[in-house]
Amino acid sequence: MSNQRQQKPTLTGQRFKTRKRDEKEKFDPSQFQESIIQGLNQTGTDLEAVAKFLDASGAKLDYRRYSETLFDILVAGGMLAPGGTLSDEVTCTEFCLFKAQEDMETMQAYAQVFNKLIRRYKYLERGFEEEIKKLLLFLKGFTESERNKLAMLTGILLANGNLSASILSSLFNENLVKEGVSACFAVKLFKSWLSEKDISSVATSLRKVGMDNRLMELFPANKRSCEHFSKYFTEAGLKELSDFARNQQSIGARKELQKELQEQMSRGDPLKDIITYIREEIKKNNISEQTMIGLIWSSVMSSVEWNKKEELVKEQAIKHLKQYSALLKAFTSQGLSELTLLLKIQEYCYDNIHFMKAFQNIVILLYKADVLSEEAILKWYTEAHLPKGKSFFLEQMKKFVEWLKNAEEESESEEEEAD
Repeated sequence: MSNQRQQKPTLTGQRFKTRKRDEKEKFDPSQFQESIIQGLNQTGTDLEAVAKFLDASGAKLDYRRYSETLFDILVAGGMLAPGGTLSDEVTCTEFCLFKAQEDMETMQAYAQVFNKLIRRYKYLERGFEEEIKKLLLFLKGFTESERNKLAMLTGILLANGNLSASILSSLFNENLVKEGVSACFAVKLFKSWLSEKDISSVATSLRKVGMDNRLMELFPANKRSCEHFSKYFTEAGLKELSDFARNQQSIGARKELQKELQEQMSRGDPLKDIITYIREEIKKNNISEQTMIGLIWSSVMSSVEWNKKEELVKEQAIKHLKQYSALLKAFTSQGLSELTLLLKIQEYCYDNIHFMKAFQNIVILLYKADVLSEEAILKWYTEAHLPKGKSFFLEQMKKFVEWLKNAEEESESEEEEAD
C-alpha cells in the first residue's frame, strides 16, 4: 500500500466564462460616426429619407452609447471638439442643420427629424437635452448663421415640448453674457418660440422650471434692470416678452415686499416706520394703492398664529385688527382701495372657515376706525361682492346695511330741514 500513488489535491468549483455581452466594450465613436455620415450622405437633403434612415439605424447602431456623437453630426456635420469646433480626425457631412438653409420652414423640417427620432427612441430624450445645453455653451465657436439656425430650431423644439426650458440655463454662462451672445441668441430663440405658441404658453413653460424670474440674467450685472431688458427686447420686436418680464419683476417685488412687511409686523416695528417703508416701496416699484392694500391685508393676517376655535378667533381678530387699523387707513384713501379691501376680507373669511362668522365684526370695526366708508360698504353689498359665500355674508351684513341706509336718510332729511 505504501507504494500506492498519493492522490494530489484538486481545486473544486465551477469556472464561469465571461459572456460576450458582459465584456466592457471599448468606447470608439469613429466607426459609429462613419456609419451615420455615410447614411446622411446617401439620403442628402431629403429629410423624410433622413428620418427613415435614423429610425432603421437605431436597430443596428448603439444610439444609447453614442448619443452625443449622433446629435453632434445631425447639428454640426461631425463630432465637436470642446469649444464648438469640428474634430479634424474624421470626415464630416454637408447634410446637417448648420449647412441647411436659414429659414423657418427648413428649421421646422429639421425639428420633425429630431421629434421622430426621440419619439422612436425615448431613451435619447435626456441625451438630447444635454446636447442642446452643451451646444449653447459652445455658441462663441459657431458662426452667426449657425447660431441663428440653432436658435430657431431650439425655439421650435421648446414650442413642441421636445425640450424643457431648463436648457436656457446655459445662456447664463458668464462669458456668453458678457459678450452679448446670450441676449442676441435669446432674441432669435424667443421669436421662433412665439411664432409657434402664444406668450401665456411660453410663460407656463418658463414657470414650470423656475426660468420666469431669471431672464434678466441674459445681461451683465450692470445692465440687469427691467428698463434695459424691456428696451432691448421691445426694439428687437419682442414687446410681449418684455411685458412678461416686467410683470414677473413686479410680482417678485411684491412677494419680497410682503415678506418684509410680515417680518416688520412680527418684530413689532412702530406703525409709522412701516407706513414710511410702504410709501417708499409704492414710489420705487410703481405699485397702485389697490394692489398695496391687498398686500397689507395679507401681511397683517399672516403675521399671527390664529386660534382654531371659531368662538375665540373672532375676539382675537378684532384685537389684532384694532392694532393695525391705522396702517389700513393710511392706504385706503380712494374708494376703489376700500372696495378692494372689502373683497380681500370676504375672500379671506370664505377661505378660512373659522372666520366665516367674524366677517361682519371685522367690517364694523374697520367702519368705526374710518378705514371703510358707508359708500364702499353699500356698493359692496348691492353690486360689488364676490360670489364666494355671497348669501352667507350678505345675510350677516343685512342689519348693519339697513342701519347705514337709515342713518344716511336721516342725515339727508336733516340737511334738507337746515336748508
